[in-house]
Amino acid sequence: MKEHATSARVLLVKSLYPLSASFLRPLLCFSAGIAVATVGSVAIHTAAAEDRSTAWVTEWAGVLARVEREYVDPVERAKLVRGAIKGMVEELDPHSSYLTSEELHQLFDDTEGKFAGVGIEVDVRSDSILVIAPLEGSPAEKGGIKSGDEILAVNHEKADPASFEKTLKKIRGPVGTHVIVTVRRVGIDKPMNLDLVREEVRVSSVEWTLFKGQVGYLRIKQFQERTYEEFLRAAGDLRTRGATSLVLDMRYNPGGLVNSASAIADEFVDSGVLYTTRRRGLVETTETATPAGVFVSLPVAILVNEWSASAAELVAGALQDHKRARVFGSKTFGKGSVQTIVELPSGAGLKLTTARYFTPSGHSLQAEGITPDVVFEPDSKYVFQERHLGGHLPKDPEARSSEVIAFDGSLLGVDAGAPRRIRKVRDLPSDPGTSEDRALAGAYGFLVSSATTRSASLTHESQEALPLRAPTTHTREGSGDVAAR
Repeated sequence: MKEHATSARVLLVKSLYPLSASFLRPLLCFSAGIAVATVGSVAIHTAAAEDRSTAWVTEWAGVLARVEREYVDPVERAKLVRGAIKGMVEELDPHSSYLTSEELHQLFDDTEGKFAGVGIEVDVRSDSILVIAPLEGSPAEKGGIKSGDEILAVNHEKADPASFEKTLKKIRGPVGTHVIVTVRRVGIDKPMNLDLVREEVRVSSVEWTLFKGQVGYLRIKQFQERTYEEFLRAAGDLRTRGATSLVLDMRYNPGGLVNSASAIADEFVDSGVLYTTRRRGLVETTETATPAGVFVSLPVAILVNEWSASAAELVAGALQDHKRARVFGSKTFGKGSVQTIVELPSGAGLKLTTARYFTPSGHSLQAEGITPDVVFEPDSKYVFQERHLGGHLPKDPEARSSEVIAFDGSLLGVDAGAPRRIRKVRDLPSDPGTSEDRALAGAYGFLVSSATTRSASLTHESQEALPLRAPTTHTREGSGDVAAR
């Protein structure tokens, strides 16, 4: 285990929109008419730049005054200013935005791995909102919700698959309040109204098991505040049980806290660069590995897919560039920018794109993603990625524009962007070599084959090292842990 600084919180993508950042409380001011460049202690500005800036601010003030004076109904100035800020920021790129106080606190809760709700994992499938599973010990489990239930309504309002996020928002609410979830269950004729009491739900971001052949399996669902701690707990258990190699599954991982991602990547690499950030073409930060690490010598196979984004891509890229892992799956989402969250004096928030991420070899993740070493067909029939987003950042600042790759979302209907989830860890076979999950089967087969090759090589080397006249039997300490040393 390595020590990592945890004083700053830096976030990455959540789902297809990013999270990020240290919580700053800067003094905000609007400076009209001055464009400044600093050389040493000398401020330089041009009259032309000042004139252009003044003209835009004057025009904005004029529009504000006219709307206040002439709009058909009276309108509050605060609403207009918030709208102007929102439009200004969202014009920059798909991941920059102005957040309401509610949205900001929801973002914080998500990265902390907790929320007020009932604790169910749901997904949109075949025009229906289906329960994948209730979380263990959650209000949903205690209230009788089961895997496979179809959610028909929330508080007697129809649950529309086309408004999936709105349905999820209705299910959440203050701790101690009630919510009626109407479900249809296979084998029962009439819908069931289940009265659930919301609680603070904590979601584990790491799952693990041990496959046949001492192959460890560790899935990271998202990088949250406690993910590194959970990762170390899983690593300790797997090593104690004799794991000699590892499948690291980051499919459907949307990203999260870069602190956690960096700390976890560091446990696989003992030296060198993990990633760099660049702003306006210049390297801003360089994150490097520290000596040792819980998995620093174990053979590793990584699983990614088209829904692996941001921090998940950062980890995969670092291990791939350092030749510490072979990557299996489909090309990742390609979200390689970092967003800083600024908590504003009003309680609202600013989420602003402030840098691009690059792998150790200098590969830009932005709109490019990670290409696996062993490629499998995407899990989704229609793949929607960063490069399909209008206004997305180009991979480097030298590019003149961010070309949008055509994507016909109408082909997807209500399933647009809804991923097909992988099986729960508890449902995985002990020998995934014949699993229908071809990427997992391929990664597992690679590690088993590698173990056999290493074992044969070690035996051959050991025999060559024995003196011909001394047929002594040698005992290797920690023989079950050879591959990890």
